Amino acid sequence: MEKVVIMYHHFNKTSFTFLRYKIFYSLSFFLFMMPSSVSAQIRDWEDSGCMVNGVPTLKCFEVVVGNLLIMTSAFVLLVLFIMFVIGSFKYLTSLGNPEQVESAKNTFKWAIIGLIVYVSAYLILNIIDILFLGGQGDIFRFTLGE
Repeated sequence: MEKVVIMYHHFNKTSFTFLRYKIFYSLSFFLFMMPSSVSAQIRDWEDSGCMVNGVPTLKCFEVVVGNLLIMTSAFVLLVLFIMFVIGSFKYLTSLGNPEQVESAKNTFKWAIIGLIVYVSAYLILNIIDILFLGGQGDIFRFTLGE
């Protein structure tokens, strides 16, 4: 009769607990960073008053550009979230390999740089709006002259 040897990787209790807390805090961070429900305020063609007798006019260009701005900001946030998840996965599966740890750190670095650029652009536009346009939020609206 042959002897069957079952091998398993031995995790010591502290490393397993640390890994569990790391996963929990990473998921909690991303859960609370993302909004619980996204209600995009996309303007409808009919509600904008840009259609005359059922035909879109040049005024509908405002609606298209405004909707594009809303969708691109949602897309940027989605890409940032995916990059953080990829970086976390790389780091957790690196098993101490220096090249893979460095790759995960680079993924985090570029995701954080992207987040800083996105937030900075939004804040700069808000500051310009408050200082020069009266703080009415007009800088985020694309409008054509009448």
